[in-house]
Amino acid sequence: MEFWQHLALFAAQAAIIVFALSSLIILIALVAAKSQDKPELEIELLHKKYKHFANILKSAILNKDEQKEEKKKQKKSDKEQKHQHQSNVFVIDFNGDIKASATDHLREEISAILNVATPQDEVVIRVESPGGVVHGYGLAASQLLRVREKNIPLTICVDKVAASGGYLMSCVGNKILSAPFAIIGSIGVIAQVPNFHQILKKHDVDYKEYTAGEYKRTISILGEITPKGEEKFKEQLEATHSLFKQWVGHYRPQLEMSKVATGEYWYGQQALELKLVDELSTSDDYLAKLSEHRHVIKVNYMKKQKLADKLSHLLGNLAESTLLKVYEKIEQKKFL
Repeated sequence: MEFWQHLALFAAQAAIIVFALSSLIILIALVAAKSQDKPELEIELLHKKYKHFANILKSAILNKDEQKEEKKKQKKSDKEQKHQHQSNVFVIDFNGDIKASATDHLREEISAILNVATPQDEVVIRVESPGGVVHGYGLAASQLLRVREKNIPLTICVDKVAASGGYLMSCVGNKILSAPFAIIGSIGVIAQVPNFHQILKKHDVDYKEYTAGEYKRTISILGEITPKGEEKFKEQLEATHSLFKQWVGHYRPQLEMSKVATGEYWYGQQALELKLVDELSTSDDYLAKLSEHRHVIKVNYMKKQKLADKLSHLLGNLAESTLLKVYEKIEQKKFL
């Protein structure tokens, strides 16, 4: 009997907590609804962040006299910088998947930057991508081209990988920086198509596909692959590879295409020797140097969740947490 009284008391307390939190969530949602029309752009001032971290470390390792001297130097430097026009460095992160899904955010970020950037500024794209679909990375590369066509210096930084479609994007930059062990290159095209025609045939399954146009479907997953269809498919792959090489060659004419367009990839040091990149450096080093005399601004476009989705997610988590606590209470009573 005592157990059920404790359980009822706990359930009542849980219900009060749920009600209070639900009310708070609804209040937050109402406030959020009023600000839904605000730009969905996050800005981080990296030059201030670097300076802040440096000051924290200096306060830990310098004595009081040294700290006073450092503050005087900092104030003098800040005063001098106020009277100087400082150009801006805009930073965008592109983390690519096989579909180049990040392109949707990239186009918004670049559109925002182009509204304020001038040729005295610089745009830095930190590219991380092993490549993917041709049309997706073609569009991503075209977004970067918008910066270059405005005569704004475009720098690409690769810390881990920019291969295939990732390199298709990167070569648009006026300058490419690579970490020593970043993977660079893979200027090639690949297509993998499983075919189940023999399995269907073995089980007497008749598969028919109807097309209008001789090459509407060159090869099929379920249909029979004919020599003519296979030949055309390979021809299309070669045509795509040719376009890839032309694109890279246009923006990096210094490359010896017969050496680099074999589909192979190289590490940063090798890529530098092959002129696939211009310099060995991590993005951290490059941005830290720029922040000494310029404003370094990270731009990130965030697609807001719908209000209903946010509420559903929060309330779902709250209900799950409450039920879990009730279950744990019951289990504890069983073993006590």
